[in-house]
Amino acid sequence: MFTGIVEELGEVVATERLADAARLTIRGPLVTSDAGHGDSIAVNGVCLTVVDVIGGDSFTVDVMQETLNRSSVGKLDTGSKVNLERAAALNSRLGGHLVQGHVDGTGTVLSRTPSENWDVVRISLPDAIARYVVEKGSITVDGISLTVSGLGVADEPAEADSRDWFEVSLIPTTLALTNLGFATVGTTVNLEVDVIAKYVERLQQRG
Repeated sequence: MFTGIVEELGEVVATERLADAARLTIRGPLVTSDAGHGDSIAVNGVCLTVVDVIGGDSFTVDVMQETLNRSSVGKLDTGSKVNLERAAALNSRLGGHLVQGHVDGTGTVLSRTPSENWDVVRISLPDAIARYVVEKGSITVDGISLTVSGLGVADEPAEADSRDWFEVSLIPTTLALTNLGFATVGTTVNLEVDVIAKYVERLQQRG
């Protein structure tokens, strides 16, 4: 379980493509400082398990085909910047919201509107998860807990399965310390909706 408060902007330093999986080596001195085999670290919002710790500042993870298919992790390459967060401790403050690290789908950055003190970023919202997203609700974008500042439906959808879009407003801290600070139009991002909404829907379906 995570909170969506990014601890460190790390970097992919090595990739190994396997037949139905991938192995990544990621540099992140802070999150690696107390990491060990079997620990969970969210990489761009994807909960991954530490396989090895290397040199005290890097760790390796194995990524199965299911994760590659459902997230943007398969597009990472050497040099990619990634948002990193260690699993939440029960005695710490919940600064964001409850995040599982289980990606529900991916979206595409449609536009960026900069202002003097923040940027508004518009992202496509897949039809399969659009019903879980509400204005002023929480959503996780590449592992970052954000508040939905706007919702809408595209007149001409850029993607066949994403008629809806949502917007998030990024403060200077988010711009400086996460990869959304430099994500360009067309960038694919991982999305995780609020799990409470999914549980409520399931309970209603079961009567």
